[in-house]
Amino acid sequence: MFQKILQKKNKRIIGLMSGTSMDGIDTVLLNVSGSASSTRFEIVQFDMLQYTPQVRSWLLDAGRPGKTDAAGLCRVNAFLGEMFARAAQHICRKAKFPIEEVDLIGSHGQTLIHLPEMVRMAGIDVRSTLQIGDPAIIAERTGVTTVANFRNRDLAAGGQGAPLMAFVDFLVFRSRARGRIILNLGGIANLTALPPNCAPESVLAFDTGPGNCLIDQLVASMTGNKEQFDFRGRYASRGTCQQSLLDHLLDHPFLSKPPPKSCDRTSFSISWVEEAVRSTGVENGFDTLATLCRFTACSVRRACEQFLFPAQSYEELIVSGGGTKNEILMKELAEQLSKLDIKVSDEYGLPADAKEAVGFALLANEALHGHSNHLPAATGARHSAILGMFLPGRLVPE
Repeated sequence: MFQKILQKKNKRIIGLMSGTSMDGIDTVLLNVSGSASSTRFEIVQFDMLQYTPQVRSWLLDAGRPGKTDAAGLCRVNAFLGEMFARAAQHICRKAKFPIEEVDLIGSHGQTLIHLPEMVRMAGIDVRSTLQIGDPAIIAERTGVTTVANFRNRDLAAGGQGAPLMAFVDFLVFRSRARGRIILNLGGIANLTALPPNCAPESVLAFDTGPGNCLIDQLVASMTGNKEQFDFRGRYASRGTCQQSLLDHLLDHPFLSKPPPKSCDRTSFSISWVEEAVRSTGVENGFDTLATLCRFTACSVRRACEQFLFPAQSYEELIVSGGGTKNEILMKELAEQLSKLDIKVSDEYGLPADAKEAVGFALLANEALHGHSNHLPAATGARHSAILGMFLPGRLVPE
């Protein structure tokens, strides 16, 4: 069924991603040749389709206990599948490229909840994750073979199901001579450590804690949902970091837990911040935002000091994700990790906003080729596997 696609020297692949910030669908159209270490790609078109306040509210409620019943969750899953299909169609129109000539779609979906820690249910050990945005609808509406549900197989193999971008970081950013740390500042922050001339088994990757999720939620609360993020850090710039609040936040047990580890927005809730604010007596919302920016930067620094620097020297920190647009957050990061040469992934030809959408297009390409597309050393999986479930596009007679 996929032989014709595999025979192509160049493939057109769409990547779809909605992150923990739940602000919209990142959509990219790539030209891709080769696979694994011979992979080459070119971004043809990128765009982010922003969710309306109503859609974002549905998604947030779907991930909150007691807010959405099974029927509501079922409908939101189907609705988001329709939205992802429209995002794929939109990127083709914008690129003036017929969707009928797209070879593959890689869709991460929208993570509602990620529970990688093992629990025992009726004598059976269970790890779980839930991404919505029904890939069957994407394949049906677009007619393009769709690969989705990447996290599940890694979890089934005993891994954390994250961070999956470590595989892409290894393909794109590894260097023979320089040690590099690749940091993604999405809703949750995660890093990939690439020692010089590293092999796959020597890559370390894990979530460090919150990226933008707490900042975004506080801005939404402060503005009555009129704004969903701190544009350029302009609200945080009006405040001052409060040390008592920062110390309280830095006591979160996840931060000292050794990798492999992963988390989601439920691990660092706004209610947890509000309780910390009450207990420390901080009253100014701008001060809280400034403190949250430093908290994210400090949690990244602590992760590096605890788990990376003792074993290996690194020269560069390459940052991607929406957090690169927050000037206060980036300033805090530069101060906390002043010994590293800090750059944005755009300087390496991979736009910070597009990185994860590009990543899931490349993961789909590896799955198509029958290659393992994760790093067990990073996720903690017991063995290599091919992540992603295939939904064939429309069958066309030979």
